[in-house]
Amino acid sequence: HFQLVESGGGLVQPGGSLRLSCAAPGYTLNDKAIAWYRQAPGKEREGVSCLGSADDTPVYENSVQGRFAISRDRGENTAHLEMNNLKVEDTAVYYCAVGSLYCSGYRSQQWVNYWGRGTLVTVSS
Repeated sequence: HFQLVESGGGLVQPGGSLRLSCAAPGYTLNDKAIAWYRQAPGKEREGVSCLGSADDTPVYENSVQGRFAISRDRGENTAHLEMNNLKVEDTAVYYCAVGSLYCSGYRSQQWVNYWGRGTLVTVSS
């Protein structure tokens, strides 16, 4: 059955970088919009970024704009979230998700059809 699997989380110092990956073994991601969410300790899950099925203009939340980059590798059937200049407040469990063809409405999370299990990113010195 359809599953999303994230990888790439870990411990990094402030100012460092990490690259998260998302795959759906045995299924294609190429016809779906892909989004990343995160949930920090004691906080609600929030949207971080979204990329439509046509790889049109990505959506970023203000808190990560200019530091994070979402992408898709159609050959490898994977999606990625490149995170640079990480801050302590970026510490969270990061989730990959797929929804409709487009990113419109992804912040409501009702947009999501499938969630990954999450990967922990810890930014600490």
